[in-house]
Amino acid sequence: MPRNCRWSATQIPSAAQPGWLTLLAEQHGIISLQQLRAYGHSADAVSANLAAGRWQRVLPRVYATFTGPPARSAMLWAALLYGGPHAVLSHHTAAEEWQLLPVTDRPVEITVPYTSSAVSQRPLVIVHRSRALQHTTVGTTLPRTRGPDTILDLAVSQQTARDATLLIVDLVSRSPIPLQAVLDCVRLRPPYRYRTAIRRGLDLVGNGLMSALEVEYLELVEEQHGLPRGDRQTPFVVDGKTLWEDVTYDIHGAAVTVRLDGRATHATGGVAFRDRRRDNAAELAGRARLVYGWRDVHVSPCAVAAEVRTVLIREGWDPTGAREPVCRTCRE
Repeated sequence: MPRNCRWSATQIPSAAQPGWLTLLAEQHGIISLQQLRAYGHSADAVSANLAAGRWQRVLPRVYATFTGPPARSAMLWAALLYGGPHAVLSHHTAAEEWQLLPVTDRPVEITVPYTSSAVSQRPLVIVHRSRALQHTTVGTTLPRTRGPDTILDLAVSQQTARDATLLIVDLVSRSPIPLQAVLDCVRLRPPYRYRTAIRRGLDLVGNGLMSALEVEYLELVEEQHGLPRGDRQTPFVVDGKTLWEDVTYDIHGAAVTVRLDGRATHATGGVAFRDRRRDNAAELAGRARLVYGWRDVHVSPCAVAAEVRTVLIREGWDPTGAREPVCRTCRE
Protein backbone atom coordinates (compact mmCIF):
# COMPACT_ATOMS: atom_id res chain seq x y z
CA MET A 1 0.00 0.00 0.00
CA PRO A 2 1.39 3.45 -0.88
CA ARG A 3 2.76 5.33 2.13
CA ASN A 4 0.72 8.41 1.32
CA CYS A 5 -2.59 6.52 1.44
CA ARG A 6 -5.06 8.42 3.62
CA TRP A 7 -8.13 6.24 3.64
CA SER A 8 -9.16 4.36 6.76
CA ALA A 9 -11.72 1.72 7.65
CA THR A 10 -14.04 4.35 9.11
CA GLN A 11 -14.05 6.27 5.84
CA ILE A 12 -15.01 3.24 3.73
CA PRO A 13 -18.51 1.88 4.33
CA SER A 14 -17.57 -1.67 3.34
CA ALA A 15 -14.10 -1.80 4.88
CA ALA A 16 -15.20 -4.67 7.13
CA GLN A 17 -15.93 -6.86 4.13
CA PRO A 18 -13.51 -9.81 3.89
CA GLY A 19 -10.86 -9.20 1.29
CA TRP A 20 -11.28 -5.45 0.86
CA LEU A 21 -7.95 -4.46 2.40
CA THR A 22 -6.25 -7.40 0.71
CA LEU A 23 -7.65 -6.30 -2.65
CA LEU A 24 -6.38 -2.75 -2.19
CA ALA A 25 -2.96 -3.99 -1.14
CA GLU A 26 -2.73 -6.33 -4.15
CA GLN A 27 -3.75 -3.55 -6.53
CA HIS A 28 -1.43 -0.96 -4.97
CA GLY A 29 -4.33 1.18 -3.80
CA ILE A 30 -6.08 1.26 -7.19
CA ILE A 31 -9.74 0.28 -7.49
CA SER A 32 -12.28 0.25 -10.31
CA LEU A 33 -15.83 1.53 -10.13
CA GLN A 34 -17.11 -1.99 -10.74
CA GLN A 35 -15.12 -3.28 -7.77
CA LEU A 36 -16.31 -0.41 -5.59
CA ARG A 37 -19.91 -1.31 -6.34
CA ALA A 38 -19.22 -4.98 -5.61
CA TYR A 39 -17.99 -3.93 -2.16
CA GLY A 40 -21.09 -1.90 -1.46
CA HIS A 41 -19.89 1.63 -2.28
CA SER A 42 -22.63 3.92 -3.53
CA ALA A 43 -22.09 6.63 -6.10
CA ASP A 44 -22.52 9.21 -3.31
CA ALA A 45 -19.81 7.52 -1.21
CA VAL A 46 -17.38 7.55 -4.12
CA SER A 47 -18.14 11.20 -4.84
CA ALA A 48 -17.68 12.09 -1.17
CA ASN A 49 -14.22 10.51 -1.01
CA LEU A 50 -13.20 12.29 -4.23
CA ALA A 51 -14.57 15.65 -3.04
CA ALA A 52 -12.77 15.31 0.29
CA GLY A 53 -9.47 14.64 -1.49
CA ARG A 54 -9.06 11.21 0.09
CA TRP A 55 -9.31 9.52 -3.32
CA GLN A 56 -8.44 10.66 -6.82
CA ARG A 57 -9.60 9.74 -10.28
CA VAL A 58 -6.75 8.20 -12.29
CA LEU A 59 -8.61 7.05 -15.41
CA PRO A 60 -12.28 6.81 -16.37
CA ARG A 61 -13.97 4.58 -13.77
CA VAL A 62 -10.64 3.91 -12.03
CA TYR A 63 -9.58 5.54 -8.77
CA ALA A 64 -6.58 5.75 -6.44
CA THR A 65 -7.46 5.46 -2.76
CA PHE A 66 -4.55 7.71 -1.83
CA THR A 67 -3.20 11.17 -2.58
CA GLY A 68 -0.08 11.99 -4.53
CA PRO A 69 1.18 10.75 -7.89
CA PRO A 70 0.60 7.02 -8.49
CA ALA A 71 3.76 4.92 -8.68
CA ARG A 72 4.45 2.84 -11.79
CA SER A 73 3.05 -0.29 -10.14
CA ALA A 74 -0.20 1.54 -9.40
CA MET A 75 -0.43 2.86 -12.97
CA LEU A 76 -0.05 -0.68 -14.36
CA TRP A 77 -3.03 -1.77 -12.28
CA ALA A 78 -4.98 1.33 -13.25
CA ALA A 79 -4.43 0.67 -16.96
CA LEU A 80 -5.50 -2.97 -16.68
CA LEU A 81 -8.60 -2.15 -14.63
CA TYR A 82 -9.51 0.55 -17.13
CA GLY A 83 -9.09 -1.88 -20.03
CA GLY A 84 -11.45 -4.41 -18.51
CA PRO A 85 -11.27 -8.06 -17.42
CA HIS A 86 -9.44 -9.27 -20.54
CA ALA A 87 -6.90 -6.44 -20.83
CA VAL A 88 -3.19 -7.34 -20.75
CA LEU A 89 0.03 -5.36 -20.67
CA SER A 90 1.59 -5.32 -24.12
CA HIS A 91 4.12 -3.72 -26.46
CA HIS A 92 6.71 -1.53 -24.69
CA THR A 93 5.19 -2.07 -21.23
CA ALA A 94 5.19 -5.85 -21.59
CA ALA A 95 8.78 -5.65 -22.86
CA GLU A 96 9.70 -3.77 -19.70
CA GLU A 97 8.02 -6.44 -17.57
CA TRP A 98 9.95 -9.16 -19.48
CA GLN A 99 13.13 -7.09 -18.91
CA LEU A 100 13.66 -6.84 -22.65
CA LEU A 101 13.75 -3.03 -22.41
CA PRO A 102 14.59 -0.66 -19.55
CA VAL A 103 11.71 0.87 -17.62
CA THR A 104 11.00 4.38 -18.87
CA ASP A 105 8.54 7.16 -18.10
CA ARG A 106 6.08 6.56 -20.92
CA PRO A 107 2.39 5.64 -21.28
CA VAL A 108 1.32 2.20 -20.15
CA GLU A 109 0.44 0.09 -23.19
CA ILE A 110 -2.33 -2.49 -22.98
CA THR A 111 -4.11 -4.69 -25.48
CA VAL A 112 -7.84 -5.38 -25.25
CA PRO A 113 -10.29 -7.47 -27.30
CA TYR A 114 -11.76 -5.83 -30.35
CA THR A 115 -15.14 -5.67 -28.61
CA SER A 116 -13.79 -3.58 -25.75
CA SER A 117 -14.93 0.03 -25.46
CA ALA A 118 -11.61 1.18 -23.96
CA VAL A 119 -9.75 3.83 -25.94
CA SER A 120 -6.34 5.42 -25.42
CA GLN A 121 -6.12 7.92 -22.56
CA ARG A 122 -2.96 9.84 -23.45
CA PRO A 123 -0.55 10.57 -21.94
CA LEU A 124 -1.28 7.81 -19.43
CA VAL A 125 -2.48 4.80 -21.43
CA ILE A 126 -2.23 3.58 -25.01
CA VAL A 127 -4.80 0.97 -26.02
CA HIS A 128 -4.22 -1.65 -28.74
CA ARG A 129 -6.73 -4.22 -29.98
CA SER A 130 -6.34 -7.88 -30.85
CA ARG A 131 -8.51 -10.80 -31.91
CA ALA A 132 -5.98 -13.35 -30.63
CA LEU A 133 -5.56 -12.44 -26.96
CA GLN A 134 -6.48 -15.95 -25.86
CA HIS A 135 -3.41 -17.22 -27.74
CA THR A 136 -0.91 -14.49 -26.88
CA THR A 137 -1.39 -13.93 -23.14
CA VAL A 138 0.45 -15.38 -20.16
CA GLY A 139 -1.27 -15.43 -16.77
CA THR A 140 1.23 -13.55 -14.62
CA THR A 141 0.05 -11.49 -11.64
CA LEU A 142 -0.24 -8.60 -14.04
CA PRO A 143 -1.31 -10.37 -17.24
CA ARG A 144 0.82 -9.57 -20.24
CA THR A 145 1.54 -10.78 -23.72
CA ARG A 146 3.94 -13.71 -24.06
CA GLY A 147 7.58 -12.89 -24.69
CA PRO A 148 7.65 -13.85 -28.40
CA ASP A 149 4.37 -12.03 -29.06
CA THR A 150 5.67 -8.95 -27.25
CA ILE A 151 8.72 -8.83 -29.53
CA LEU A 152 6.57 -9.18 -32.64
CA ASP A 153 4.10 -6.53 -31.43
CA LEU A 154 6.98 -4.09 -31.00
CA ALA A 155 8.39 -4.93 -34.43
CA VAL A 156 5.02 -4.43 -36.11
CA SER A 157 4.61 -1.04 -34.40
CA GLN A 158 7.90 0.36 -35.79
CA GLN A 159 7.78 3.24 -38.27
CA THR A 160 9.70 1.46 -41.05
CA ALA A 161 10.47 -2.07 -42.17
CA ARG A 162 14.16 -1.50 -41.50
CA ASP A 163 13.41 -0.39 -37.95
CA ALA A 164 11.45 -3.63 -37.53
CA THR A 165 14.44 -5.69 -38.70
CA LEU A 166 16.87 -3.91 -36.38
CA LEU A 167 14.53 -4.23 -33.40
CA ILE A 168 14.13 -7.97 -34.01
CA VAL A 169 17.91 -8.42 -34.11
CA ASP A 170 18.47 -6.37 -30.97
CA LEU A 171 15.74 -7.94 -28.84
CA VAL A 172 15.92 -11.57 -29.95
CA SER A 173 19.72 -11.76 -29.84
CA ARG A 174 20.03 -10.52 -26.25
CA SER A 175 16.91 -11.92 -24.63
CA PRO A 176 16.44 -15.28 -22.91
CA ILE A 177 13.56 -15.98 -25.29
CA PRO A 178 14.68 -18.72 -27.70
CA LEU A 179 14.93 -17.81 -31.36
CA GLN A 180 12.84 -20.86 -32.18
CA ALA A 181 10.00 -19.59 -29.98
CA VAL A 182 9.83 -16.37 -32.01
CA LEU A 183 10.06 -18.32 -35.28
CA ASP A 184 7.16 -20.51 -34.14
CA CYS A 185 5.16 -17.41 -33.23
CA VAL A 186 5.68 -15.96 -36.72
CA ARG A 187 4.64 -19.26 -38.27
CA LEU A 188 1.49 -19.69 -36.18
CA ARG A 189 0.42 -16.02 -36.20
CA PRO A 190 2.12 -14.22 -39.09
CA PRO A 191 2.47 -10.49 -38.39
CA TYR A 192 0.24 -8.26 -40.50
CA ARG A 193 3.01 -5.70 -41.17
CA TYR A 194 6.68 -6.01 -42.03
CA ARG A 195 6.46 -9.79 -42.38
CA THR A 196 9.46 -9.98 -44.72
CA ALA A 197 11.51 -7.55 -42.61
CA ILE A 198 10.78 -9.50 -39.43
CA ARG A 199 11.77 -12.79 -41.04
CA ARG A 200 14.98 -11.18 -42.29
CA GLY A 201 15.79 -10.07 -38.76
CA LEU A 202 15.25 -13.59 -37.47
CA ASP A 203 17.46 -14.97 -40.26
CA LEU A 204 20.21 -12.54 -39.29
CA VAL A 205 20.02 -13.63 -35.66
CA GLY A 206 20.15 -17.24 -36.79
CA ASN A 207 23.32 -16.43 -38.70
CA GLY A 208 25.01 -14.99 -35.62
CA LEU A 209 24.29 -11.26 -35.70
CA MET A 210 23.75 -9.85 -32.24
CA SER A 211 22.91 -6.15 -32.65
CA ALA A 212 21.62 -3.45 -34.95
CA LEU A 213 25.21 -2.24 -35.32
CA GLU A 214 26.22 -5.62 -36.72
CA VAL A 215 23.39 -5.42 -39.24
CA GLU A 216 24.59 -1.97 -40.30
CA TYR A 217 28.14 -3.29 -40.73
CA LEU A 218 26.95 -6.26 -42.79
CA GLU A 219 24.76 -4.18 -45.10
CA LEU A 220 26.56 -0.84 -45.35
CA VAL A 221 30.16 -2.01 -45.18
CA GLU A 222 30.47 -5.61 -46.42
CA GLU A 223 27.58 -5.91 -48.88
CA GLN A 224 27.72 -2.37 -50.29
CA HIS A 225 31.50 -2.42 -50.78
CA GLY A 226 32.16 -5.90 -52.13
CA LEU A 227 33.94 -7.16 -49.04
CA PRO A 228 33.84 -10.84 -48.11
CA ARG A 229 31.28 -11.80 -45.50
CA GLY A 230 33.07 -12.59 -42.27
CA ASP A 231 32.20 -15.12 -39.61
CA ARG A 232 30.00 -13.83 -36.81
CA GLN A 233 30.44 -14.39 -33.08
CA THR A 234 33.71 -16.32 -33.34
CA PRO A 235 34.79 -17.81 -29.98
CA PHE A 236 38.23 -17.07 -28.53
CA VAL A 237 39.52 -18.25 -25.15
CA VAL A 238 41.07 -15.47 -23.05
CA ASP A 239 42.24 -16.12 -19.48
CA GLY A 240 40.35 -19.40 -19.50
CA LYS A 241 37.07 -17.73 -20.53
CA THR A 242 35.35 -17.96 -23.88
CA LEU A 243 34.80 -14.52 -25.41
CA TRP A 244 33.16 -13.79 -28.73
CA GLU A 245 34.46 -11.56 -31.49
CA ASP A 246 31.89 -9.81 -33.65
CA VAL A 247 33.42 -10.42 -37.10
CA THR A 248 36.48 -12.44 -38.18
CA TYR A 249 37.87 -13.13 -41.64
CA ASP A 250 40.05 -16.22 -41.09
CA ILE A 251 37.93 -18.21 -43.56
CA HIS A 252 39.12 -15.77 -46.24
CA GLY A 253 42.79 -16.25 -45.44
CA ALA A 254 43.19 -13.15 -43.26
CA ALA A 255 43.62 -13.20 -39.49
CA VAL A 256 41.58 -10.05 -39.01
CA THR A 257 39.09 -9.21 -36.28
CA VAL A 258 36.52 -6.42 -36.50
CA ARG A 259 35.01 -5.43 -33.19
CA LEU A 260 31.78 -3.45 -33.17
CA ASP A 261 31.30 -1.40 -30.02
CA GLY A 262 27.72 -0.33 -29.43
CA ARG A 263 26.67 2.75 -27.52
CA ALA A 264 26.71 0.91 -24.18
CA THR A 265 30.21 -0.53 -24.65
CA HIS A 266 32.80 0.27 -21.94
CA ALA A 267 30.03 1.34 -19.59
CA THR A 268 31.72 -0.55 -16.74
CA GLY A 269 35.27 -1.14 -15.62
CA GLY A 270 34.78 -4.90 -15.99
CA VAL A 271 33.90 -4.54 -19.66
CA ALA A 272 36.87 -2.28 -20.33
CA PHE A 273 39.24 -4.73 -18.58
CA ARG A 274 37.82 -7.63 -20.59
CA ASP A 275 38.36 -5.75 -23.84
CA ARG A 276 41.93 -4.87 -22.92
CA ARG A 277 42.66 -8.53 -22.23
CA ARG A 278 41.01 -9.45 -25.51
CA ASP A 279 43.16 -6.87 -27.33
CA ASN A 280 46.30 -8.22 -25.73
CA ALA A 281 45.36 -11.79 -26.60
CA ALA A 282 44.79 -10.78 -30.23
CA GLU A 283 48.17 -9.02 -30.35
CA LEU A 284 49.95 -12.05 -28.91
CA ALA A 285 48.25 -14.25 -31.52
CA GLY A 286 49.36 -11.93 -34.31
CA ARG A 287 45.84 -10.90 -35.24
CA ALA A 288 45.00 -7.57 -36.83
CA ARG A 289 42.01 -5.89 -35.28
CA LEU A 290 39.83 -2.92 -36.08
CA VAL A 291 37.24 -1.33 -33.81
CA TYR A 292 34.23 0.70 -34.97
CA GLY A 293 31.28 2.31 -33.24
CA TRP A 294 27.76 3.17 -34.36
CA ARG A 295 28.72 6.56 -35.80
CA ASP A 296 31.62 5.11 -37.80
CA VAL A 297 29.47 2.51 -39.49
CA HIS A 298 26.29 4.54 -39.85
CA VAL A 299 27.81 7.84 -40.99
CA SER A 300 31.07 6.82 -42.70
CA PRO A 301 30.63 3.27 -44.05
CA CYS A 302 32.83 4.01 -47.10
CA ALA A 303 35.78 5.01 -44.92
CA VAL A 304 35.26 1.94 -42.73
CA ALA A 305 35.13 -0.32 -45.79
CA ALA A 306 38.33 1.19 -47.19
CA GLU A 307 40.18 0.51 -43.93
CA VAL A 308 38.88 -3.04 -43.68
CA ARG A 309 39.80 -3.76 -47.30
CA THR A 310 43.34 -2.44 -46.77
CA VAL A 311 43.92 -4.60 -43.71
CA LEU A 312 42.33 -7.69 -45.28
CA ILE A 313 44.61 -7.47 -48.30
CA ARG A 314 47.65 -6.80 -46.11
CA GLU A 315 46.85 -9.87 -44.00
CA GLY A 316 46.41 -12.22 -46.95
CA TRP A 317 42.97 -11.82 -48.51
CA ASP A 318 43.02 -12.11 -52.30
CA PRO A 319 40.34 -9.77 -53.74
CA THR A 320 40.47 -11.46 -57.15
CA GLY A 321 36.95 -12.39 -58.14
CA ALA A 322 35.39 -10.44 -55.25
CA ARG A 323 32.00 -8.81 -55.72
CA GLU A 324 32.00 -5.35 -57.22
CA PRO A 325 31.08 -2.51 -54.86
CA VAL A 326 27.53 -1.24 -55.32
CA CYS A 327 27.80 1.79 -53.02
CA ARG A 328 26.49 4.85 -54.88
CA THR A 329 28.55 7.22 -52.76
CA CYS A 330 31.79 5.52 -53.77
CA ARG A 331 30.81 5.63 -57.44
CA GLU A 332 30.11 9.35 -57.48
